[in-house]
Amino acid sequence: MIEIQWGSPLSFVVSPDGEVQSFSTIEQVRYWLRRKWPVADEARHRALQQVEAAMACLVPVGSARRAFIAAARSAGFLQESLVTGSGRPMAA
Repeated sequence: MIEIQWGSPLSFVVSPDGEVQSFSTIEQVRYWLRRKWPVADEARHRALQQVEAAMACLVPVGSARRAFIAAARSAGFLQESLVTGSGRPMAA
């Protein structure tokens, strides 16, 4: 199996309690999209397609990352960098 470089980890707040999940490999992203994703919407479907295509070296990993970020937003996840230590969005 060829190791696909995912790039820098992406971290999202995945629960109302502020639990943060860091996604550091494309395999981890695929697992979450297939087994742990909270919503089955079009954004999730597209992200899963892009991730699997990237794993097969059919599309750039950047396309898969962008689709995954869009799916995370659609699922209501916030990027860790956008929240404070309390797990609440930062005030503008």
